[in-house]
Amino acid sequence: MTTNTTPQTDAVKQAPRPTALLYAVIGGSLLTIVSAFLAWTWTDEFPGDLTYYGSPAPIQFLSLAAALLTAAHALSALGVKGLRWLTPTGARKPVWILSLGTLAGTWFTVLAIVWVLGGVVHLEPGAYVALVGSLIPALAAYKLPDDSHKAAPAKKLPSWAEIVIIAAAFAVGLFVITFGIDTDDKEPQLFVTYLIIVGFAAIALLKSGLFDRLGTITANNRQVTLIGSAAAAIAFPFIQQSGDTYTLIAVNILIFATVALGLNVVVGLAGLLDLGYVAFLGVGAYAAALVSGSTASAFGFQLPFWAAVIVGALASLIFGVIIGAPTLRLRGDYLAIVTLGFGEIFRIAMGNLDGTSGPDITNGPNGIPNIPHLELFGWNFGESHDVGGIVLGAYANYYFLMLLVMALVILVFARAGNSRIGRAWVAIREDETAAEAMGINGFKVKLIAFALGATLAGLAGTVQAHVNSTVVPENYVFAGPVPPNSAFLLAAVILGGMGTIRGPILGAALLFLIPAKLAFLQDYQLLAFGIALILLMRFRPEGLIANKRAQLEFHDDTADQAPTDLATAKAGA
Repeated sequence: MTTNTTPQTDAVKQAPRPTALLYAVIGGSLLTIVSAFLAWTWTDEFPGDLTYYGSPAPIQFLSLAAALLTAAHALSALGVKGLRWLTPTGARKPVWILSLGTLAGTWFTVLAIVWVLGGVVHLEPGAYVALVGSLIPALAAYKLPDDSHKAAPAKKLPSWAEIVIIAAAFAVGLFVITFGIDTDDKEPQLFVTYLIIVGFAAIALLKSGLFDRLGTITANNRQVTLIGSAAAAIAFPFIQQSGDTYTLIAVNILIFATVALGLNVVVGLAGLLDLGYVAFLGVGAYAAALVSGSTASAFGFQLPFWAAVIVGALASLIFGVIIGAPTLRLRGDYLAIVTLGFGEIFRIAMGNLDGTSGPDITNGPNGIPNIPHLELFGWNFGESHDVGGIVLGAYANYYFLMLLVMALVILVFARAGNSRIGRAWVAIREDETAAEAMGINGFKVKLIAFALGATLAGLAGTVQAHVNSTVVPENYVFAGPVPPNSAFLLAAVILGGMGTIRGPILGAALLFLIPAKLAFLQDYQLLAFGIALILLMRFRPEGLIANKRAQLEFHDDTADQAPTDLATAKAGA
């Protein structure tokens, strides 16, 4: 008696069992973990010193952490109790992405050792163990069958458990962010590896459904989430062990993010393409510099900070109305060209007000230097202070000030976006002709958005002038390698997610931190930035943190399915 077998049946019999593949993933991950405790090179000339046994260097710790995450998700796929919550929507995709991240980060490090030191002879056995250990999970995970499914409803947790989860999430987030900011500029390989592994881990957690579960928990505990966010932000300067260097980076990120939120009103809510928005930041900075007691100021007097803030915000508001009133009747590319021209006119005008080409107001291309530090209620922002036995540097003072400014801007954005005028902005953004047909005064609504966005940028500019202690026109260009500039601001809004609050903040943080840490790329920096944007537009056009409307616009395929369903119904009839 013969048994007929089909090719499909043979393929099923020959296919590796998922359990064996998962054990291979776990085994390779453990091998990678072991390699982190071995020496990867015999010389300390490679940045980070990977010559020690039993003590992982920071760059080895990244591979170790990625391998641990990969092994934990593989154990979750095996059904190990206590870890099943890691993969609510399936394990294959997160395991594969995490294993790819471990592979990419580890192999990049080893290849960097070979490149920097000049040959494979500089590798120790630990490096070869890491190469093999990171390769095995990637190959095994690729063969895993796809088990993606819709996440089952989460079990209702006690309130205290949800609060603990939120606190743990903020603690982990603060640690990850601090690790990235604190990476030494002399070790660019460490930051690149950090970017690779954190990027893959974020995608994996998104695919696993964990971020959605965490979002549901935070939505059910809004007050706790806000308190946790504030506590994590306030704690940042207290955990800095290397002085004010990285706190200054955090201050600049907050300034950049605040301005990006202001631009989000114009671009994200109202849909107006503004390519000269950085000029409003410059207006606020120059206005504050002129009235803050600088020795180079043409006015020669000093206002208190609260008055300087009002002057800077009002100056930007006035310029926003002056520029917006005649130009906001334009649409699309024409509006973009006009706003781009305004940005360039502002920069050139500030450079010409030097007493030779024009009135002596801004000291021309030399700018306004020697802007004194702020002093509020006897608290000098230019001095270090002892708080609870911890010495906080001068930039920590500005960091806390920018936290307050950002909180104010977030409050204004949230209130405006949920108001009647905010809904009118969204209507104008979606279809201006239809909105005007429904009775919305398009010009008035757009002018309010333009003025509000300019005011928020001017508010941030007043703080920036005191942080940098000088204001020069070359800081306010359309595009350049150093943010903030108009191109980077617009990219931050689009990258993070238009129309959201968290999106531009995340986008601004990435676009400020990454160029600062990748300065070693020099002329290739903008090339790498462009490639990253192209990949983002290809795989996530709605931005990193998108609102539901944008997700539906880019990922809703019901329109494509409708004709097929109709044809099927007719055929059946």
